Formats: sequence, C-alpha cells, structure tokens
Amino acid sequence: MQNHSLVTEFILLGLSQNSKVEKILFVVFSLIYLATIWGNMIIVVTIIYSPTLLASPMYFFLIFLSLLDACTSSTVTPKMIVDFFYERKTISFECCMTQLFAIHFFTGTEVIVLTAMAYDRYVAICKPLHYTSIMTRRICGILVAISWAGGFLHSIIQITFTLQLPFCGPNVIDHFMCDLFPLLKLACTDTHIFVILVFANSGSICIIIFSILLVSYGVILFSLRAHSSEGRLKALSTCGSHITVVLLFFVSCILIYARPTSAFSSEKNALVFATIMTPLVNPIVYTFRNKEMKNATRKMWRRLIVLSEEKNLQL
Repeated sequence: MQNHSLVTEFILLGLSQNSKVEKILFVVFSLIYLATIWGNMIIVVTIIYSPTLLASPMYFFLIFLSLLDACTSSTVTPKMIVDFFYERKTISFECCMTQLFAIHFFTGTEVIVLTAMAYDRYVAICKPLHYTSIMTRRICGILVAISWAGGFLHSIIQITFTLQLPFCGPNVIDHFMCDLFPLLKLACTDTHIFVILVFANSGSICIIIFSILLVSYGVILFSLRAHSSEGRLKALSTCGSHITVVLLFFVSCILIYARPTSAFSSEKNALVFATIMTPLVNPIVYTFRNKEMKNATRKMWRRLIVLSEEKNLQL
C-alpha cells in the first residue's frame, strides 16, 4: 500500500504540556498499566490453571477478552508513558500507522468477542437444556476465529483509507496517540467523505452491535422471571459483569466514532477511557463480581504457595 504523505513523523502534544503534571501522569499511568497487565494475566492464568473454568465457554471467551485488553493497553500506554519524559514527543509515520492498525484490530476483535459472550449467556439462560449441544468447543473456536478475522478486516479497511490521505505540511497532533480523527485534521484535502467512512466502518458498527447487545440482554433479563430466585441471582451476577463491561466499552466507542464531524473536544478523555481505563476495569469487574473466579484464584494462589514452600524445603 503506497501512501501519499510528505510527512515522515508526527509531533504529539500528549495529555499535558505542563512538566509537573506530566510527572504525576507518569506515575499514575505506569501504575495503571502494571495493574492492567497483572490483572488480565491473572485471569488468563487462573482460567487455564482451572480445568472446570476452562471447560466453560464463558471463561474460554474471557481468556481472549483479557488478552485483547492487555494488547489494547500495550498498544497505547507504554508509548504515552515514555513520552512524559520528552518535551518534544514524536512518532514516525510508519509507527503511527502501525499504532492505528493495532488499536483498531484489537478493539474491533473485542467488539465481536463481547457479542459472542452475550450469545453464550443467552443460550445458557434462555436455552439451558440445549446449552452443551449448542456451545460446543468447535462453535466457541469458530466464534473466536470470526472475532479475529472481523477485527483484522475492520482494521485493514481503516488503514487502507487512512493511507490514501495526503499529509503535506502540518504534523502536530493534539493527542497522545495516532487515531483517525486527529489525523483527518492534518490531511491536505477535503475530509468530509473520510469522516463518513469512519462513521460507516467504526461508528455505525458500534451503534448496531451495542443495540443488538442491549436487546439480547433485555431478552435474557426478561426470561429470568421463569427461574428460581437462586438461579436468578446467579444469572444476574454473571450478566451484570457482562453488561458493565459492554457499557464501559461501547459508550466511549460511540462517543469517539459515531459522530458526523471530526471535532470533539473530549476525544482525548474518551480515548483514555476506552484504551487505558477499560482494560484495567474489566478484570476488576470479572474477578470481584464472580464467585467462581475468586474461588479459582484463591485455589491457584494456595497451590503456588504450597509448591513454593515445598521447593524451599528441598533446597
């Protein structure tokens, strides 16, 4: 793919131009990033370590959601943390396009994984007798493959039309990362058609899938009336985690991409939330609102402590 750009690098203005504020932000976002990676990896290791959880489609999907959250955060946060040390924050054209591709690949894949998780909960609650025959390991594998393929297709479309934009002069991005709308503002051409393409490829997808998810969870909650109070509470606990994650992810996604113009004063804040805060919140939501995850995590830690003590005694 050949680009039409004369610009070889972009200058990022970051979250703040105040050096004292940047030092505080460095500490805050470093802690957030470490907590995000730690939290998501704990979920992955706990599920893989627990055969009962790994056999469940819900936790099978949760492994991929946690990996995607760790990857999304890693695409944005390390570069932003390093930039806090520099007065002049730059990113090469190639790295900018790579970051743009990666962030849309991981978040696009996550949209479909969240949809697969909603389908799993729908089958579990609304068709419990057919659950094991419908949600087979093969079907789960196909849904995950579709998620990765869908994320890749979405990202390829984004990067293809971004590379058609001519950048011939201005190269200062009032942002902490490379994303579509900040880049559109720098293009040396009329970008109205590109704004429509962004809406068609990102905004409309967010709105449509968010609407489908809301309807599906509405159906699930409506069907819970027929369950016992104990079954209802368990289902509500599980669905509550899913709905929380869906709301956190899609509200920021819709705010960023589902608009008819590239002008949005709070875009930085929305992207911080979507790419940095949401990957941190997801493991907290799924761990602290889920008894099975908490019990499995405790068992894993106990086993690791016992193994560590045995190893020390042998030494």
